[in-house]
Amino acid sequence: MTIDGWADDGQEKLSMATVFVAGAGGLGSPVLLYLAAAGVGNIVVCDMDVVDISNLNRQILHGDSRLHIDKAVSAKITLHYINPEIQVKIIQEEITRNNVHQLTAEAKIIVDCLDNFAARYLLMEEAIRRDIPLVHGSVWGMEGRVSLFHVPETPCLKCVFPAAPPKEQFPIVGATVGVIGSLQALEVIKFLTQTGDLMKNTLLVWDGSNNSFNKFKIYARKDCPICGYLHKK
Repeated sequence: MTIDGWADDGQEKLSMATVFVAGAGGLGSPVLLYLAAAGVGNIVVCDMDVVDISNLNRQILHGDSRLHIDKAVSAKITLHYINPEIQVKIIQEEITRNNVHQLTAEAKIIVDCLDNFAARYLLMEEAIRRDIPLVHGSVWGMEGRVSLFHVPETPCLKCVFPAAPPKEQFPIVGATVGVIGSLQALEVIKFLTQTGDLMKNTLLVWDGSNNSFNKFKIYARKDCPICGYLHKK
């Protein structure tokens, strides 16, 4: 609260906000932990998976005692342990075109912590329809990417990633999602408190193998099937 521009008003904005987090796995773990610790008053956790032993190197919301428990349920337990004063709503459904509007109805901002591009695109479309931001994060091995999309001020996810990569098993070092998820949480906190500069029109790429940060300018595509009609105006 002593950070410039934060004060009582900033903390009140956090406590009154509702954040929708898609995914309670590797990226979702640090995102959810830091949002809860910061005092975000209403957190919606959406995940339909269960905790597996292969998750535990990176999904720090969960532990060995939570194996085979629903990730959303496990997340709620951990978040209330961190901050019992917040409200945590869990959703154990697949994100589809038919339910995405209802699932995100209360959110002021959406956080994409998924590894499923089909669902990511649906969340992006819904964010555009509701004129709210979406914070994207993705990882591979020791590398990760972060951006904040808020159309029409920015391009959308499909402008930057026009096609989903092929589905495959990919490597992740646990600390990588810790870095990228923390950056996602920080973008959410900055947006809600209206402090700092948001990562708009920029793709931040972190390479953990040499600890380098690089920023790349990103642009809207007028032929984008999701947001192109807005950028043609």
